[in-house]
Amino acid sequence: MFNNFIHKVIENNWPVYGIEIFSHGHIVCKYDFSSEERHPIYSATKSFTATAAGIAAAEGKFKLEASVYDYLREEISSNISEEQLHTLQRITMKRLLTMSVSGYPFRPEGGNWLDFCLTYPIPYSEIPAFEYSNIPAYLVGVAVEKAVGEHLISYLGPRLLEPLGIENLEYLNCPSGHFYGASGMSLTVNELSRLGQLYLQMGQYNNRQLLLESWVREATSIQQMNREGGYGYYFWKYKDGFSINGKWGQKCFVFPAKQLMITYLANFKEQPDTVRLAMEQDILPQFGIY
Repeated sequence: MFNNFIHKVIENNWPVYGIEIFSHGHIVCKYDFSSEERHPIYSATKSFTATAAGIAAAEGKFKLEASVYDYLREEISSNISEEQLHTLQRITMKRLLTMSVSGYPFRPEGGNWLDFCLTYPIPYSEIPAFEYSNIPAYLVGVAVEKAVGEHLISYLGPRLLEPLGIENLEYLNCPSGHFYGASGMSLTVNELSRLGQLYLQMGQYNNRQLLLESWVREATSIQQMNREGGYGYYFWKYKDGFSINGKWGQKCFVFPAKQLMITYLANFKEQPDTVRLAMEQDILPQFGIY
């Protein structure tokens, strides 16, 4: 059935770069449709930002119940309105991690992204409501930087990237030099798989515990309902597992109960669900997932 998937991609000339299937600790199927190199993963970047938050929280440097104001007060303009200041004092990191703050535009604008995000007037509500935007992930990334006292990628180096074997990471900063947090990373299929494998193995990679098991469960569980079936901390609920998602077909699907993971990178700007639907038809059934 894996071959059926491969044939579909080739026959239809779908823009898929590569796919690999990881089962019970080993890569059991892999196919490169082009040379194995790095490609943009877009919003899959957010899962790395969430992971940084989890590591910083485990070190006692970052609190999910702390507010935007708690971490970014030094960056807040003196001209901000009292209402907006009050809003920043009530928006928690958890609300940002779960995309449950309404009113933000999709992405930061202008020459100072942080100032744009902090001063953008949003109507605060105590009731969480799912609304997807790049701004929450950007703010979480900058908040982690402030909490740990260094650039997020520098912080992740010895704690995540080096243990995963990801070297010379390609990523995007905002104009002020902060890690974007929402998008901008480029990885190979296997490099994205390594993050999925870390979560599949409850925070362990090569016999090292990089994340707390409690964080893995929390981040990949439904924290906020949405029309797609649920959302964790920049992880999406998918069937009886979860997924890491980029906008044009950058995917890592993780099924802990089956000890299964499927990762592929594509560039499907139109009908990006095409590859997922083929995967559901030609790959998942052989592992008992319907």
